[in-house]
Amino acid sequence: MHIRTEIDEKYREIELHVCNHTESKEVEGLVRELHEFYDRKIAATDERGDRRMLTPGDIVSVYAQGQKVFLLHESGTHTVSKKLYELEEELPERSFVRISKSEIVNIRKIKKLDLSVTGTIRIIMKNGYEAFVSRRNISKIKERLLSERTVSDR
Repeated sequence: MHIRTEIDEKYREIELHVCNHTESKEVEGLVRELHEFYDRKIAATDERGDRRMLTPGDIVSVYAQGQKVFLLHESGTHTVSKKLYELEEELPERSFVRISKSEIVNIRKIKKLDLSVTGTIRIIMKNGYEAFVSRRNISKIKERLLSERTVSDR
């Protein structure tokens, strides 16, 4: 797969083009994922009480704390009225993974993994946020990250 960026004043908004010699499952999946990623918005409330529509691609983490569900977004922390499992179903499966009973992270926002001697995994996100993978989810996160690596190596 080749990715090319073209910056020109003739473009008034971002355009994405998917080109291939034939239509395939890979092309269909990529186009579907792009639509899911950029067309879908999630309603949330910021810290001042203002309602905002957030793009899933800019979400770093979704976590439950107390009786509330929070979105850690690039623009700040927001609350949502949905349950964690409802958001897990809504968010693109290829980009988000559950790391514990109370948290889902965007794997595209992971900066590095810190493996401790005790067998726990600390995730450090690109914005500096840190989270821990629960023991029951360690094998799932390893599998997802390995599958992402093989997809990006193509």
